[in-house]
Amino acid sequence: MPEPIPPLAERSKYPSRIVCLASETAETLYLLGEQDRIAGVSGFATRPQEVRLKPRVSAFRNADIDAILDLKPDLVLTFSDVQAEITRQLVLRGVTVLNFNQRSIDDILDMIAMLARIVGNEADGLKLIETLHRGLEETAVSANTLPRRPRVFFEEWNDPLISGIQWVEELVEIAGGDVIFPELRRRGKAQDRVVDPAMVVARDPEVIVASWCGKKVEKEVIRSRPGWSSISAVRNDQIYEIESSVILQPGPASLTEGVRQLYAILARAVGVDAAAAVRPKEMSRPGLL
Repeated sequence: MPEPIPPLAERSKYPSRIVCLASETAETLYLLGEQDRIAGVSGFATRPQEVRLKPRVSAFRNADIDAILDLKPDLVLTFSDVQAEITRQLVLRGVTVLNFNQRSIDDILDMIAMLARIVGNEADGLKLIETLHRGLEETAVSANTLPRRPRVFFEEWNDPLISGIQWVEELVEIAGGDVIFPELRRRGKAQDRVVDPAMVVARDPEVIVASWCGKKVEKEVIRSRPGWSSISAVRNDQIYEIESSVILQPGPASLTEGVRQLYAILARAVGVDAAAAVRPKEMSRPGLL
């Protein structure tokens, strides 16, 4: 005879062994106080530092499927089309997978709310969202006191040259800048945001902020591009770097440290001190190369 189904009170209502293959979901679970549910993470997970102690079972575009299965997850969290093949392989192996696809600030907040509900902690999820909202508003208020809004090119990759995804461009605007390719922001795929270097010259950014995922930005590479010596940002040495872990992950880091670093950069670029209340916590200097 089959085993009797246990009473509802004896069954776990929420996943207790979650594998996070994108860093933002792991950080969110820590901020919700639900880190004990995390059974494994991506090798790119760095926030908070304690996450480094979790088993690492993937990069970003590929994963060790057998290692994930060995962790006996009751839920795996993946991200976007980039991890579509990982998602497919896990589903074929019988794993429950949730693929998030947040591309904007609103999408990020929706992801946090959904993840909080999934682990049965909606109340703390709402508190976290409220805290993030308040921080963004405080940064926007400080940014509105800047003497001017500089033109900004956010460089997500160098070859081919890729402009910023939607949440990054939104954060640049909150931080006090005007993006030079606003028409591209809603294009979710990176290949759809490839820009001609000559177009950057034509739009003449006053500030260049670069974040090459997993790769150190080289200032001389940017300076040496044909025709770029005429760009205001290059002439005036307004080329900055933000680490991808705090700006290119669509989660809490980008809405806190990421936007604060952007604000500090833009304040420096227009010759004023960043407001103390919204200064970044992790950079000893405002990203200058």
